[in-house]
Amino acid sequence: MLLSLIDWVIIIAFFALSLGIGVYASKSSGKNAKNFFLSGRNMSWWLLGISMVATTFAADTPGLVAGIVRNDGVYGNWVWWSFLLTGMLTVFFYSKLWRKSEITTDLEFYELRYSGKSAAFLRGFRAIYLGVFFNIVIMATVCLAAIKIGHVMFDFSAVESLVISCSVTVLYSMLGGLKGVILTDFVQFAIAITGSVWATIYIVGMPEIGGIQELLTVPEVQDKSSIFPDFTNPEVYVPVLVVPLAVQWWSVWYPGAEPGGGGYIVQRMLAAKNTKHATLATLLFTVVHYAVRPWPWIIIGLASLVLFPDLESLSLAFPGLNQDFIKDDLAYAAMLSYLPAGLLGLVVTSLIAAFMSTISTHLNWGSSYVVNDFYVRFLKPDASERNKVLIGRLSTLLMMVFSALLALVLEEAKEAFDLLLQIGAGTGLLFILRWFWYKINPYSEIAAMLSSFLIAVIFFVGEKNDFWEIDTYVKLIIGVLITTCIWVAVTLLTKPSSKETLHTFENKVFDNNNKFEGFKFKIIGFFAGVAGVYSALFATGYLIYNNMLLFSISVGVCLVSILILTAYWKKIIS
Repeated sequence: MLLSLIDWVIIIAFFALSLGIGVYASKSSGKNAKNFFLSGRNMSWWLLGISMVATTFAADTPGLVAGIVRNDGVYGNWVWWSFLLTGMLTVFFYSKLWRKSEITTDLEFYELRYSGKSAAFLRGFRAIYLGVFFNIVIMATVCLAAIKIGHVMFDFSAVESLVISCSVTVLYSMLGGLKGVILTDFVQFAIAITGSVWATIYIVGMPEIGGIQELLTVPEVQDKSSIFPDFTNPEVYVPVLVVPLAVQWWSVWYPGAEPGGGGYIVQRMLAAKNTKHATLATLLFTVVHYAVRPWPWIIIGLASLVLFPDLESLSLAFPGLNQDFIKDDLAYAAMLSYLPAGLLGLVVTSLIAAFMSTISTHLNWGSSYVVNDFYVRFLKPDASERNKVLIGRLSTLLMMVFSALLALVLEEAKEAFDLLLQIGAGTGLLFILRWFWYKINPYSEIAAMLSSFLIAVIFFVGEKNDFWEIDTYVKLIIGVLITTCIWVAVTLLTKPSSKETLHTFENKVFDNNNKFEGFKFKIIGFFAGVAGVYSALFATGYLIYNNMLLFSISVGVCLVSILILTAYWKKIIS
């Protein structure tokens, strides 16, 4: 594929704008660690909410969704749509608590909630485990998408794609800190969503596709277009709908959808002006993430079945690409190869923007763990603010390098997605209950983390060596059951944190020292929010499918949910 002059102008202008924002933000971000990692705790909810959305709109996300559609159909997306429940739980029960804690990172929570050396060990260990190793794996999956897009769009080698895409990202991340990340996120999301919607409209209108209604008459597409699975076939609906809604959402830790909040989502809450801004930011993220973004990717995934019906057709279209990379997630990038000049530049820029927003957030978030929860806490407690920022920038650079190297050995986004789910299986309930069940202690978390990780490794190694072949959802349930039983048993057999620590914690985060104050209204908000966002998601789909009856019902449910939230809003967030 050859990009025209206008395409290159758009791409280069975007790179220049991103670097310019990084340089602008560096003036304030370089002053101290609080500014570098939390932007002075004065960010508005709409900026923070869009930043959360931009971060989860990674370069690999469109390919992941398109691959799911090609493999399992539209209903296959319930594997991540189910996390809406997790998101709404965070919005109405936990966002306020996180902001009131006044901590710098979510790992600092451990020494606020727990006592003793075990709490300190847990904080330091997870700083390296999550902030470095786990974070590098996540970024590597995004870099894998950059490799595939770089080859399809520019005929770049894997190394060329990584050098170009990573260099600009790491530069503005090192310069601008969280403020630079959030400001560029806003611009990047606007470009990314515009590019994906415009590309979808163009692709559906191509003569080969013939419009949305013509597309939906293609037999292969009809088989994949349903929002819900066949309820007469338990082999289909159990793994893709029942398990995610009944088990996965509350029991699994996954980046960006942590039960009770965590990682960069909490980082955004902690950067908010106050608790109301933290709640609104998380609500905006949850609505846009689940109800607004998915359909362009879904439609392109369906359209790809017409032009690239199988992996062989993808392989023939891109013979120069490493055959290990020929997976269904490549179909999204392959469809973009049909775009005309100008629009192609905008869409390529949108994918670059998606890549940069995700990577920059993970770099800043991971370096905040390295600096605040490891370097300052254990190595150099008296470090100067300038020294903290320096270590933050250095760790940002190193994590980017290692992520790029790991990306060279990965093959498909869905494989990494399933592996991350398995690693977090069984830990979710602990993260939900630790705010309210006083007996949970550092040993509970250590037991949960180690057991879930070991189970995931056993399954992964066993399958790679053909010892067994177990369905993904069965492995998930096994992991949840074993891990939950282990950490609950450890909790009951070990001592809780000291009464002084628990008392200080509860006084700090709970209103009137009452854990359950306003729970009735929060529960109302949770169910209204879930119903409203799901109905908005379905309404969009049924409008595209021209099913006006189900569209009208979905809109009605959405409006009722909005009315309920409006009526109780002040009591919900008070």
